Amino acid sequence: MSRPVQPRGSVVLLSGGMDSATCLALAVRAGGPVHALTVDYGQRHHRELRAARALATHFGVRAHVELTLPLGPLLDSALTRPHRRLPTGQDRPGVIPATYVPARNTILLSVALGYAESHRLGSIYLGANAIDYSGYPDCRPRFLHAFEQVARWGTKRGVETGRGIQIRAPLLRRSKRQIVELGERLGVPWALTWSCYAGGRRPCGRCDSCRLRARGFDAAGVRDPTRPAPRRRGDRPRRGGSS
Repeated sequence: MSRPVQPRGSVVLLSGGMDSATCLALAVRAGGPVHALTVDYGQRHHRELRAARALATHFGVRAHVELTLPLGPLLDSALTRPHRRLPTGQDRPGVIPATYVPARNTILLSVALGYAESHRLGSIYLGANAIDYSGYPDCRPRFLHAFEQVARWGTKRGVETGRGIQIRAPLLRRSKRQIVELGERLGVPWALTWSCYAGGRRPCGRCDSCRLRARGFDAAGVRDPTRPAPRRRGDRPRRGGSS
């Protein structure tokens, strides 16, 4: 009796940030059909959703699904409450910051799990990071290991074959510098990505996400195209008209 064919391909949880963009590039390199799933869960701005669309187009994914889950009123976080202050690195060490969204990755992974099983995809890519991160409990190895057990024993595929859908977090133990270096090798278009918690036309440069991103690019010696070029001493602001 022939063995069942193992599912190929993946679904990438694509937020539009630098980490999920790098995961998308890795998934494309791994081969098989690649789907992208972007969730509007009620975050305080939609700038990152536009970034996700641009990235999905750039990488030519098989399908890009945008799902609206109006969970903002239910999830107490600075990312779902526009009136709340965004952390700027002044919070106490070891304290989970106000940008933690309760059960966000549990919810997103659950949706991605149902999608992967329905489309016969073998893995889910998630840009979780446990080194240069904000201390979120659902970005830690213990959580991801536990969810992989859920994926194995909570799905028809897992129960029947003993092999669940794999949860891939390839950036989990990489620093932001290493993520930038990896993204450079993979050709990630940084200009299309968005990390700032505040939204707006340009990154604020002050929120935790902007600070972590800047630290990674600076450490890697790579210029972040989303940040304005530093003004050199003696430069004058340019005015309208030709020179």
